[in-house]
Amino acid sequence: MSEENENGTAEETNAEDSSATAEEKEAPHEGATEIELLQAEITALRERALRALAEAENTRKRAEREKEEMRQFAIARFARDLLSVSDNMNRALAACPPEARAGADDALTAVIEGVEATERELQSVLSQHGIKAIEAAGAKFDPNLHQAIAEVPSEGKPKGTIVTVVQGGYMIGERLLRAAMVTVAKGDAPPQEDAAQASAPGPHADS
Repeated sequence: MSEENENGTAEETNAEDSSATAEEKEAPHEGATEIELLQAEITALRERALRALAEAENTRKRAEREKEEMRQFAIARFARDLLSVSDNMNRALAACPPEARAGADDALTAVIEGVEATERELQSVLSQHGIKAIEAAGAKFDPNLHQAIAEVPSEGKPKGTIVTVVQGGYMIGERLLRAAMVTVAKGDAPPQEDAAQASAPGPHADS
């Protein structure tokens, strides 16, 4: 009986040792898997946090842009009314050519200088609010910025070049506030001799 007990005890000990060894073999594998899962979860959370930050930044920028557009739209109508004041000042100054100013008395000269100073101050105020004049004279006609009221012959200027600015145009930020009214060159006409030769009938074929 004692031998049987000893054998049984030995077998149980061997079984426990073998199971312990199996657990030890499985333990590192299970630990590694758990670490990999945690690392994957951390990576996913990091990516989610970065996406949330990017979306928040985009929302902030979009809100600022919409706020600026609303501000510009709110003052657009008032700005157009001020532009008519600037137009009248420019017409008044244009009505006093240099030769008329040369012969003007001190009182008239003071009035002219006062109108010029007021016009400069008005342009400065408009610029502070993002309203700037469109440089049109001598530029290529752009239907997005200019409004052509006539085509005029202009020797030496390419077709489509702006010849005269009848009324200045303005931008407010990146938007068009008022198009510039301009005259546009329709291109140099061909010389009269060339035109006569072009209109003359060509030689008839012998019948």
